[in-house]
Amino acid sequence: MNDTNLTTTTEAASATEATEAADAAERLIAEFRSLPPDNDRKREIITELDDNAQALPFLVSVVADPGEYDLARVESATVLRLWPPADPALRHEAGRALLSALRDPEEDLVRQYAAMSLAPYTADPVVAAVLDTTARADEDPLVQSGARFAIEEAHRLQETGAGGP
Repeated sequence: MNDTNLTTTTEAASATEATEAADAAERLIAEFRSLPPDNDRKREIITELDDNAQALPFLVSVVADPGEYDLARVESATVLRLWPPADPALRHEAGRALLSALRDPEEDLVRQYAAMSLAPYTADPVVAAVLDTTARADEDPLVQSGARFAIEEAHRLQETGAGGP
Protein backbone atom coordinates (compact mmCIF):
# COMPACT_ATOMS: atom_id res chain seq x y z
CA MET A 1 0.00 0.00 0.00
CA ASN A 2 1.43 3.41 -0.86
CA ASP A 3 1.29 6.54 1.32
CA THR A 4 -1.61 7.99 -0.68
CA ASN A 5 -3.83 4.99 0.09
CA LEU A 6 -2.83 5.11 3.77
CA THR A 7 -3.72 8.80 3.98
CA THR A 8 -7.05 8.19 2.25
CA THR A 9 -7.85 5.32 4.63
CA THR A 10 -6.92 7.44 7.67
CA GLU A 11 -9.01 10.37 6.41
CA ALA A 12 -11.99 8.07 5.79
CA ALA A 13 -11.70 6.61 9.30
CA SER A 14 -11.53 10.12 10.79
CA ALA A 15 -14.58 11.21 8.82
CA THR A 16 -16.49 8.12 9.98
CA GLU A 17 -15.54 8.79 13.62
CA ALA A 18 -16.64 12.44 13.31
CA THR A 19 -19.97 11.36 11.83
CA GLU A 20 -20.50 8.82 14.59
CA ALA A 21 -19.64 11.42 17.26
CA ALA A 22 -22.06 13.90 15.71
CA ASP A 23 -24.82 11.26 15.55
CA ALA A 24 -24.23 10.24 19.17
CA ALA A 25 -24.28 13.87 20.29
CA GLU A 26 -27.46 14.57 18.36
CA ARG A 27 -29.19 11.51 19.85
CA LEU A 28 -28.16 12.32 23.44
CA ILE A 29 -29.05 16.01 23.10
CA ALA A 30 -32.52 15.08 21.82
CA GLU A 31 -32.97 12.75 24.78
CA PHE A 32 -31.78 15.48 27.18
CA ARG A 33 -34.30 17.96 25.79
CA SER A 34 -37.15 15.46 26.09
CA LEU A 35 -36.64 14.92 29.83
CA PRO A 36 -38.42 16.75 32.66
CA PRO A 37 -36.45 19.71 34.12
CA ASP A 38 -34.97 18.01 37.19
CA ASN A 39 -34.43 14.48 35.86
CA ASP A 40 -31.05 13.10 36.95
CA ARG A 41 -30.65 11.37 33.58
CA LYS A 42 -29.74 14.84 32.29
CA ARG A 43 -26.57 14.78 34.38
CA GLU A 44 -25.75 11.32 33.07
CA ILE A 45 -26.19 12.49 29.49
CA ILE A 46 -23.73 15.32 30.06
CA THR A 47 -21.14 12.83 31.32
CA GLU A 48 -21.73 10.70 28.21
CA LEU A 49 -21.02 13.77 26.07
CA ASP A 50 -17.88 14.71 27.99
CA ASP A 51 -15.27 14.26 25.24
CA ASN A 52 -17.54 14.82 22.24
CA ALA A 53 -16.45 18.06 20.55
CA GLN A 54 -19.73 18.07 18.61
CA ALA A 55 -21.60 18.61 21.88
CA LEU A 56 -19.64 21.64 23.11
CA PRO A 57 -22.11 24.30 21.85
CA PHE A 58 -24.90 22.40 23.60
CA LEU A 59 -22.90 22.20 26.86
CA VAL A 60 -22.27 25.94 26.70
CA SER A 61 -26.03 26.51 26.41
CA VAL A 62 -26.73 24.22 29.39
CA VAL A 63 -24.26 25.93 31.71
CA ALA A 64 -25.60 29.36 30.71
CA ASP A 65 -29.27 28.50 31.32
CA PRO A 66 -30.32 29.44 34.87
CA GLY A 67 -33.52 27.45 34.42
CA GLU A 68 -31.69 24.23 33.62
CA TYR A 69 -31.17 21.35 36.08
CA ASP A 70 -28.40 22.41 38.47
CA LEU A 71 -26.50 19.12 38.34
CA ALA A 72 -26.53 19.18 34.53
CA ARG A 73 -25.07 22.69 34.71
CA VAL A 74 -22.39 21.49 37.16
CA GLU A 75 -21.45 18.61 34.85
CA SER A 76 -21.40 20.93 31.85
CA ALA A 77 -19.09 23.35 33.65
CA THR A 78 -16.76 20.47 34.49
CA VAL A 79 -16.69 19.25 30.90
CA LEU A 80 -15.96 22.78 29.66
CA ARG A 81 -13.01 22.93 32.07
CA LEU A 82 -11.64 19.58 30.93
CA TRP A 83 -12.39 19.98 27.21
CA PRO A 84 -12.40 23.71 26.39
CA PRO A 85 -13.46 24.47 22.82
CA ALA A 86 -10.63 24.90 20.31
CA ASP A 87 -12.70 27.29 18.19
CA PRO A 88 -11.93 30.82 19.48
CA ALA A 89 -15.50 32.09 19.12
CA LEU A 90 -16.99 29.10 20.96
CA ARG A 91 -14.24 29.30 23.57
CA HIS A 92 -15.15 32.96 24.18
CA GLU A 93 -18.83 32.02 24.41
CA ALA A 94 -18.02 29.21 26.87
CA GLY A 95 -16.06 31.57 29.10
CA ARG A 96 -18.91 34.05 29.10
CA ALA A 97 -21.45 31.28 29.83
CA LEU A 98 -19.38 30.22 32.85
CA LEU A 99 -19.27 33.85 34.00
CA SER A 100 -23.04 33.97 33.69
CA ALA A 101 -23.32 30.84 35.84
CA LEU A 102 -20.90 32.35 38.34
CA ARG A 103 -23.30 35.26 38.80
CA ASP A 104 -26.35 33.03 39.42
CA PRO A 105 -27.45 33.98 42.96
CA GLU A 106 -29.76 30.98 43.29
CA GLU A 107 -27.28 28.18 42.64
CA ASP A 108 -24.31 28.00 45.03
CA LEU A 109 -23.10 24.65 43.69
CA VAL A 110 -23.27 25.86 40.09
CA ARG A 111 -21.36 29.00 41.09
CA GLN A 112 -18.65 26.91 42.76
CA TYR A 113 -18.15 24.72 39.69
CA ALA A 114 -18.32 27.67 37.32
CA ALA A 115 -15.53 29.37 39.28
CA MET A 116 -13.37 26.23 39.21
CA SER A 117 -13.98 25.80 35.48
CA LEU A 118 -12.78 29.22 34.32
CA ALA A 119 -9.04 28.45 34.12
CA PRO A 120 -8.93 27.68 30.37
CA TYR A 121 -10.73 30.95 29.61
CA THR A 122 -8.50 33.49 31.37
CA ALA A 123 -7.01 34.75 28.09
CA ASP A 124 -10.24 36.78 27.98
CA PRO A 125 -9.47 39.86 30.13
CA VAL A 126 -13.04 40.02 31.42
CA VAL A 127 -12.84 36.42 32.65
CA ALA A 128 -9.47 37.07 34.28
CA ALA A 129 -10.73 40.20 36.05
CA VAL A 130 -13.94 38.60 37.31
CA LEU A 131 -12.04 35.54 38.48
CA ASP A 132 -9.55 37.71 40.39
CA THR A 133 -12.34 39.68 42.06
CA THR A 134 -14.24 36.50 42.89
CA ALA A 135 -11.15 34.93 44.47
CA ARG A 136 -10.74 37.94 46.76
CA ALA A 137 -14.24 39.12 47.52
CA ASP A 138 -17.05 36.64 46.83
CA GLU A 139 -19.47 36.21 49.71
CA ASP A 140 -19.31 32.41 49.42
CA PRO A 141 -15.98 31.03 50.69
CA LEU A 142 -16.37 27.92 48.51
CA VAL A 143 -16.77 30.06 45.41
CA GLN A 144 -13.71 32.06 46.48
CA SER A 145 -11.78 28.82 46.88
CA GLY A 146 -12.92 27.62 43.47
CA ALA A 147 -11.79 30.88 41.90
CA ARG A 148 -8.37 30.60 43.58
CA PHE A 149 -8.11 27.03 42.26
CA ALA A 150 -8.92 28.27 38.73
CA ILE A 151 -6.29 31.00 38.96
CA GLU A 152 -3.65 28.47 40.03
CA GLU A 153 -4.74 26.09 37.28
CA ALA A 154 -4.60 28.91 34.71
CA HIS A 155 -1.00 29.61 35.73
CA ARG A 156 -0.14 25.91 35.35
CA LEU A 157 -1.79 25.80 31.94
CA GLN A 158 0.16 28.86 30.81
CA GLU A 159 3.45 27.45 32.09
CA THR A 160 2.97 24.15 30.28
CA GLY A 161 1.50 25.69 27.15
CA ALA A 162 -1.65 23.62 27.57
CA GLY A 163 -3.93 26.62 27.99
CA GLY A 164 -4.80 26.87 24.34
CA PRO A 165 -5.53 30.16 22.57
